[in-house]
Amino acid sequence: MNNRVSIQGKFQYRLAGWKYSAIVRFLLFLALALVLYGTLLHRIVPQTYDIKPGSIAEKDILAPYAIPNEAATNKAKDEAAQRVQPVYRIVPLKNEQAVEAIFQKLQQINADPEVAPADKVSIYKTVIPTLIQDHLERQMKTYSGSGQYSDELMVEMRKSFREQDYRIPEEAYYKIPRLTKEDLTEMEGVAKDIVIRIMNDQILDAQAARVKVAELVNASNLTKNIARELVQELVRAALTPNKFYDQKGTEEAKTHARDNVKQVYVNKNDVLVAKGEKITDELYQRLAALKLLKDNTSYWPNLGLFLFSILCCLMLYMFVRHSQLPVNQNNVQLLMLILIIALTVAVMKIFSLIQSLEYPYIAYLAPVAVGAMLTTILLNAQLAVVVTVLIGVAASVVFNSDHVQPFDFKYGLLAMTNSFAAIFSIQRASQRSSILKAGIIISLLAMALVGSLVLLDDQETRRSAMFALSFALGGGLVTAVFVIGLLPFFEVAFGILSPLKLVELSNPNHPLLRKLLTETPGTYHHSVMVGNLAEAAAEAIGADGLLCRVGAYYHDIGKTKRPSYFIENQTNMENPHDRIDPALSKSIIVAHARDGVEMLRDAGIPKPIRDIAEQHHGTTLLTFFYFKAKKQAEEKGEKPPEELEYRYPGPNAQTKEAAIVGIADCVEAAVRSLRNPTVEQIDSMVRKIIKNRLDDGQFNECDLTIKELDLVAKTLNEALLGIFHSRIEYPTAELPASKPAAIASVSETKDEVNP
Repeated sequence: MNNRVSIQGKFQYRLAGWKYSAIVRFLLFLALALVLYGTLLHRIVPQTYDIKPGSIAEKDILAPYAIPNEAATNKAKDEAAQRVQPVYRIVPLKNEQAVEAIFQKLQQINADPEVAPADKVSIYKTVIPTLIQDHLERQMKTYSGSGQYSDELMVEMRKSFREQDYRIPEEAYYKIPRLTKEDLTEMEGVAKDIVIRIMNDQILDAQAARVKVAELVNASNLTKNIARELVQELVRAALTPNKFYDQKGTEEAKTHARDNVKQVYVNKNDVLVAKGEKITDELYQRLAALKLLKDNTSYWPNLGLFLFSILCCLMLYMFVRHSQLPVNQNNVQLLMLILIIALTVAVMKIFSLIQSLEYPYIAYLAPVAVGAMLTTILLNAQLAVVVTVLIGVAASVVFNSDHVQPFDFKYGLLAMTNSFAAIFSIQRASQRSSILKAGIIISLLAMALVGSLVLLDDQETRRSAMFALSFALGGGLVTAVFVIGLLPFFEVAFGILSPLKLVELSNPNHPLLRKLLTETPGTYHHSVMVGNLAEAAAEAIGADGLLCRVGAYYHDIGKTKRPSYFIENQTNMENPHDRIDPALSKSIIVAHARDGVEMLRDAGIPKPIRDIAEQHHGTTLLTFFYFKAKKQAEEKGEKPPEELEYRYPGPNAQTKEAAIVGIADCVEAAVRSLRNPTVEQIDSMVRKIIKNRLDDGQFNECDLTIKELDLVAKTLNEALLGIFHSRIEYPTAELPASKPAAIASVSETKDEVNP
């Protein structure tokens, strides 16, 4: 009979229709592949149009991605070249040497008595310009031979010398023969100093420099008017430009300016052809080159993208299939996982719509870590790692703005960095504020990564770098906001108990726990003790300790309906079970599980906690009332009741957590009933309770192993020793033979009155 009940409970609980259907599972993965395909489609395969040359565009034809605009780019290059200022080169000319040669010649000719003054004038007219010209030619040959200056610059120098040549006035030549040797010596020093001083400046216009000569000569120590006059003329003749237009350098500068102009693009979603515009041959050819015409559509990219989407889903499927996670079998959790991925990809798609070439870093603001963070909180951190890789690949396509390659590694790398930061910072979160802290960590790591990428790219401007860092900072905070907003939706829609939700439910100020404390203080204290024991045992075998603790807090909430009928609440009062029929007592005791489930459902408590309240007794037998009813039937000569009539309706524990809470529930009440428990008594009691439940088939429908049950027993023993250590004694005499039997009868069900 017990087996029949067990099979029936198992069938009723396991029968969940689509939740465990392989076909539904296949359809869910196919749906994810289609979501990825649809999201990435227009990033890889642009929309095409059925138009002909000469036709009128029926709607705006938008750029599917950033398209190079060669005309605008060439115009920008020309404008950049026009803005380049002429390049000039400074040539260090030693014109004071020409002055020195002139005065040496004047000394020589003036000292020759055989040359008539008229002849001297003729010689000076020829010699002085020749000396200056020869000196300049020698310097240019020296520079030209060294290869320091280009031939074009040499040509420009000769041109400047020729155009800015200075002609000494005719009357000056007639005054030179009258100069004495001493005059020439004094004049030479002054002339050389002035030439050196002026030639140290940059001279583009020699005439402007010659204006300064008179002032400098007048400020010298020359006293004779003729000497000052002739020094001015000779210095003016020796002055030449030393700053020359460099045609080659200017062309190189213009070329460099043109090369530095970035490619101009037609931004994504810019209008290529306006509605109502005539399709000219030029427009038609341009659209054809961009593969926007249906006539030259290739379906190979579509096939490639579909296969890519299938492979991404296959990667996720293989991980799920080989994992031991509930999502391996539960289609509800798989649906939630796929919905998380789809929402994350959809959010990225929305942010990509406002991304532009001017502000490509808007993508850094996208909450790409939402999927990983929600998966970690609601499902599993290892599963979140696979989701991270999937989201990273999708981000590298969704945020790729230049369309040169299908993927842009920067955005994929940032998405994975943010997601891994979310996984490691949120997996042990126990407060809502932990999500915000995780968002801050994501922001800091994102800024570090973006900063490194900016430093690697020398062409980034300071303004672009500040935008990138600002968007990266905001990305983590936006992620936290999205997760905080979406988390309650998933918790309610899928009945998921996240660690954050469990911590909220464990708050003693929760209305149900307040009700339990005020109306049934004994049951409340018992529930807290059971929570401590169940959490320790669950963590010892790798189960969800927090779920066990919170489930234990609520597992006996149904007792608030009839608190006086349960022994832990019977303080200084008569036991009402002594006055009623055992069948009625049984109905009252059994009803607390059903009542608890209804109360929890009405309060909106998630299903895993309701399951613990419903399953913690399984189909165990109410031994005391069964034997009481059996004894009364024998005394009356009636047929004894069936054992099935005095069992809990079940179902048996379906999870490790429900089974552990059931064990801890019975163990805590049984050990508490002992007056002076010893170590041996506690160990014997715990193992007897576990063995009785195991023999009764209470663990047949959950995946607890014998090894895990042994570990549960050891952990409960250690926890109970810590709780009852102050009352443990070690008697020297053995207990009476009847005492263990009495203890055993109490331990079989703690909800019965003490026999």
